[in-house]
Amino acid sequence: MRSRYAAFVVRDEAYLLRTWHPDTRPPAVDFDPGMRWVRLEILETTDGSAFHSTGTVTFRAHYTDNGRPDSLHEKSRFVRSEGAWVYSTAVFVD
Repeated sequence: MRSRYAAFVVRDEAYLLRTWHPDTRPPAVDFDPGMRWVRLEILETTDGSAFHSTGTVTFRAHYTDNGRPDSLHEKSRFVRSEGAWVYSTAVFVD
């Protein structure tokens, strides 16, 4: 999760697409030029160890949108695909 957040911060589309499950991956990542990510809080994790095939991460990502502060509160689901953890789906909490 932290690496994907960092990829959003630096707008690394290739990394984001590579770490997105092929069944849910979009053709491209649409970065908003007015958005600046400023902080990530990991609020909860479930499963996701070497013994699991799925896991979740609930987080709050803080950002500014054209200078206005806001945040994204999400519960993301990750799955193992070809031995690697990849982002699958998400539910917005707020």
